[in-house]
Amino acid sequence: MRITEIREVAGPLAGAISNAVVSFDQHKVSLVAIFTDVVRDGRPLVGVAFNSIGRHSQGGILRERMIPRILEADPDSLLSPETGLLDPARVLACALTDEKPGGHGDRAAAASAIELACWDLLAKYGDEPAYATIARAHGREPVSGGVPVYAAGGYYRDGDDLGLLRAEIGDFLDAGYSAVKIKIGGKTLAEDMLRIEAAIDVAGSGRHLAVDANGRFDRAQALAYAEAMASYGLRWYEEPVDPLDYALHRDLGEMYPGVLATGENLFSRQDVENMLRFGGLRPDRDILQMDAGLSYGLTEYVKMIALMEEHGFDRTAAMPHGGHLLNLHIVVGLGLGGCEAYPGVFQPFGGYSPDCAIGEGTVSPAEHPGFGLEAKDNLAAEISRLVA
Repeated sequence: MRITEIREVAGPLAGAISNAVVSFDQHKVSLVAIFTDVVRDGRPLVGVAFNSIGRHSQGGILRERMIPRILEADPDSLLSPETGLLDPARVLACALTDEKPGGHGDRAAAASAIELACWDLLAKYGDEPAYATIARAHGREPVSGGVPVYAAGGYYRDGDDLGLLRAEIGDFLDAGYSAVKIKIGGKTLAEDMLRIEAAIDVAGSGRHLAVDANGRFDRAQALAYAEAMASYGLRWYEEPVDPLDYALHRDLGEMYPGVLATGENLFSRQDVENMLRFGGLRPDRDILQMDAGLSYGLTEYVKMIALMEEHGFDRTAAMPHGGHLLNLHIVVGLGLGGCEAYPGVFQPFGGYSPDCAIGEGTVSPAEHPGFGLEAKDNLAAEISRLVA
């Protein structure tokens, strides 16, 4: 197996929504296709992936640095000696040639798109879903019978915010989700408490509702919200403060009895190690949300999971950020705690294909080869243009 070409295109996200920090109306996502010399049905076998959601597209880093390194490398250096197929870890290492330690940000997201496209390619080569390829590569059996899923929404919108929020959560429940997540920090504390109470009223209890501040708060705000929400018994309080402020995470954990969730903006093993050492996270309750699509791909991500386990966390405490097919297959393949879902937002990349089974708070992937991105109608059109 040889790589013959790598393409990248930046695709926009549909819809103008915002959280407490970011408006997504200018966001784009890097969609990557890796072409090989393997021919199936008269066409080259192609692996496809993207750099998750929530960071900008990475075309410059990919086209100027990473893609040329891979195409100029000795083709045999990218292959597994055991299988003769592409080795995602070797491809990743090649993409990162001459990159200094540290600086984990856009570079991590760029590399992830390439590395994850290798996993899509390997699964398609084996004519099996990506979760099966991922599980076998890591000595595991994939989860059967579905994994827990929650619907992420509750973004700030103009108009009747509480009315729209109630209707949205009702739609999530009708669609088979039993847990939901909404945004906080974009309004005053009093206004956000009204949003939380409305959401709990529709969801049925606080254990069905998570809230996400997207790293918006300073110390005083984070502690004020924690105090105001302590009696609600929420599913979790997500990213209350800057993700690298380990001391403040520790202080918050000492006073907030509920579950804290963080990690989607930790892009390397060292970041995760520092959070686990110094952030005061509690293995008996807290959630870690690192996202392979933002952090160098699956090769780096499985090392993050190993770090969690070394620090006393069960792997089911890992619930990746990013409600899309890539993470669904990773959760099923690695036996993690569950998935986020983006029903109706962040299209065409967010959400699952129509044949993924959602019901009673769980989701099961369909059986398409690879990640099944081509089974999402609106995303299939983008992929077709890229690989034509």
